[in-house]
Amino acid sequence: MDIGEAKRLAGIEAAKFINNGMKVGLGTGSTVKHTVIELGRRVNEDGLEIVGVPTSIATEKIANDVGIPLVQLSEIDGLDIVIDGADEYDSNFQLIKGGGAALLREKIVAQASDSMVVVADDRKRVTTLGAFPLPIEVTPFAHLATVRALSNVLDCSVIIRMDGDSPLITDNGNLIADAHTGPTISDPIEMEHEILKIAGVVQVGLFNDMCDAVVLAGANGVSTLYRSNGRLSS
Repeated sequence: MDIGEAKRLAGIEAAKFINNGMKVGLGTGSTVKHTVIELGRRVNEDGLEIVGVPTSIATEKIANDVGIPLVQLSEIDGLDIVIDGADEYDSNFQLIKGGGAALLREKIVAQASDSMVVVADDRKRVTTLGAFPLPIEVTPFAHLATVRALSNVLDCSVIIRMDGDSPLITDNGNLIADAHTGPTISDPIEMEHEILKIAGVVQVGLFNDMCDAVVLAGANGVSTLYRSNGRLSS
């Protein structure tokens, strides 16, 4: 199966986790986009009654286009579920996210959710996290000092992500520093702790102990994997 078609089918499959009355975190990325589109179809054609909280301006636009009612996270008491993408995940369902530069909003939404489903293609499955450069959202103020501190703590190259000739600016007005650790992140919980000690760091794209299921797209179709002690495991 073409990987693009598999990603579309995986996005649609993930939408099956959503039922009437749910408050849903709407993630960001090329695969979960198909989930948002499918939820919009169900709202309009099947009468699905949900409210959504988007994790990025891009997702907010898609959700508005397909007719999903949106609310601010501050206006409600938590979320039932968030469906989002990932740049990598390991056998413990730990994630690297932030390739789309939305990691701060994504983590705020994930922490407010009762469960998390990730939609990904099988190229995102790794033995050890870190081949994908680890995104870290940092403040513009003294950002080069923050980059130096990150380089020292992580013992690797840390590079500010660019958008053409200028640094990429996140939806929250911050910068993204990509840490090129290589596939060495064997203890993502400890690494997250160490990175967050640095004052210029806003948030880091390690999503630990959050993901409960992965809807996986591959050449042979779509499969769903559940974390054994996760909130969605039976």
